[in-house]
Amino acid sequence: MRHPDIRPATPGDLPDILRLVRELAVYEREPDSVEATETDFAAVLFPSEGTPTAFCHVVEADEGGTPRVVGMALWFLTFSTWTGQQGIHLEDLFVEPEHRGSGLGKALLVHLAQIATERGYRRLEWTVLRWNEPAIAFYESLGATPQVEWETYRLDGDALTRVGAPTPTVA
Repeated sequence: MRHPDIRPATPGDLPDILRLVRELAVYEREPDSVEATETDFAAVLFPSEGTPTAFCHVVEADEGGTPRVVGMALWFLTFSTWTGQQGIHLEDLFVEPEHRGSGLGKALLVHLAQIATERGYRRLEWTVLRWNEPAIAFYESLGATPQVEWETYRLDGDALTRVGAPTPTVA
């Protein structure tokens, strides 16, 4: 396989990013959960003011002489109080099913690891669904280790609204 074409996403990639996120939701058995729009992604990836709060790299495959986006890695920066350094949290890694096994997913992860190394980031982290055995096997083949001592918690929906409600002021 020739060197894959990995590049930072551009605003022109927004339809492909949203398409891949929807395909990922189908794969993860949550096809109706995607609420994000191209406008939402544009606001965090390509804000009109300020700096981006998320980043995306895409990988293209040549299909009939025309390059087409077939995979992506969407990520954001984290910070570790223990190391005092930033890291990368990989929110989504997705390669279209017909392109899996071709090395594109590995190339995306290698690319992010190179970014982390070049910038002095100390970690590249992500989460994976426990049932996704092919992904787990792939990650472990690269030397990634599960962080089983940590449990992810989430506040969303009604619970987030309730906890985040303004505290009444006492007059």
